[in-house]
Amino acid sequence: MLMNNVMHQMSKELERGKQKQGEALLMPTRDETVFPQQQFKHTGQSLLEQALARENMRLAWQRIKANKGSAGVDGLTIAQTAEHLKVQWPAIKAQLLNGSYRPQPVRRVGIPKSDGTERELGVPTVTDRLIQQALLQVLQPKLDPQFSEHSYGFRPGRRAQSAVLAAQRYVQEGYQIVVDVDLSKFFDRVNHDILMDRLSKRLDDKSVLHLIRAYLNAGIMANGVVITRQEGTPQGGPLSPLLANVLLDEVDKALEQRGYRFARYADDCNVYVRSQKAGERVMAWLRRLYAKLRLQVNESKSAVGSVFGRKFLGYSLWRTRRGEVKRAVSEAALMRFKTRVKQLTRRQTGRSLSEVIAGLRRYMLGWKGYFGLSQTPYIWQRLDEWIRHRLRAIQLKQWRHGKRAYDMVRKLGGSESVAKRIAGNCRSWWRNSQMLLHTVLTISYFDRQGLVRLS
Repeated sequence: MLMNNVMHQMSKELERGKQKQGEALLMPTRDETVFPQQQFKHTGQSLLEQALARENMRLAWQRIKANKGSAGVDGLTIAQTAEHLKVQWPAIKAQLLNGSYRPQPVRRVGIPKSDGTERELGVPTVTDRLIQQALLQVLQPKLDPQFSEHSYGFRPGRRAQSAVLAAQRYVQEGYQIVVDVDLSKFFDRVNHDILMDRLSKRLDDKSVLHLIRAYLNAGIMANGVVITRQEGTPQGGPLSPLLANVLLDEVDKALEQRGYRFARYADDCNVYVRSQKAGERVMAWLRRLYAKLRLQVNESKSAVGSVFGRKFLGYSLWRTRRGEVKRAVSEAALMRFKTRVKQLTRRQTGRSLSEVIAGLRRYMLGWKGYFGLSQTPYIWQRLDEWIRHRLRAIQLKQWRHGKRAYDMVRKLGGSESVAKRIAGNCRSWWRNSQMLLHTVLTISYFDRQGLVRLS
């Protein structure tokens, strides 16, 4: 889910520049126009030929357009790439089939993390994203069935919530010590030779292997300079998650052979055992397994200890008095949620209440969609009350003067006495919004405005 952040940052400056040259260039382009039928006849059964088949390319193009994303090092947006491919695709396809195609370097982009550091993403050109997506659509159905059932990240029909449910089940069974493994800069440290060795054991198409190696070796452009690399599969390309699962599946299978209970999502792996001593043994063993893959455990973020109080994919687990294990949003995720809500409900923005609620709605729908598994109704209720309190304060501030406050309260159905009391203290935004205003701006009022409820 973090890999896609950069893919949603369109290059507005480039689009505006093209609009000045003529609106026709940015008109929606039919997939059939970009990939005319005569260029995509199925010519064989090799994986690369399947990837370049017309229908597969059309589906890949649809996915790239839906994901949007910014330009790569060539500066071409999706709309501009469509025009480019109308002319250049036959030559590009020929190069792909004869093995002479060379991907362009990825563009380095830094995405701020919650701990103050940056996650380095590499944005391929739209053309290279398209080719990678076409490869992914052919390779994933072949490779995915080989992966461990304990792997949940970046796989069709699987999601992070399923990993959380598996973790809850293990803990309820009595495996309440977790071996929480965090790999240090995993995507930056994937060894190309080891990855290609593991991939070649699963794929026998040399042309596909050659192309994937070319993508790994494409390098990164930073400050106008191309940096060549012998390791790393930059986040931002469609193939990177699949390649990560190919490499890490080796550790998954080793854990399975020993009968361990675990859940892995991308490079985030939790193993559940019954005792601290057993957990320490597993951690030492995992260090050796990862070292064979030239990967390093991040000791500052990895630990062995009680599962209660630790977070996994944004969730934490808690135990009722009767010993039942329940799911909750982690403290860190709750803090990030409240920080974002505060940003969206600042009283100095000059936006109307309906505009504030619209922005809040978009954020809360996504947040609730992910954290809807939480079994903490009391916390949801308190958060709902807090959000409505902030919205009432916004509305009261926007009324500004006593007379307007009085008129609006009366218009909304408030009694004369309530209207007078609110109008008399209309500058006490926070205090009034907590006391009297809730009798006018009720829960049902916010429901009608489209505010999302968590509880």
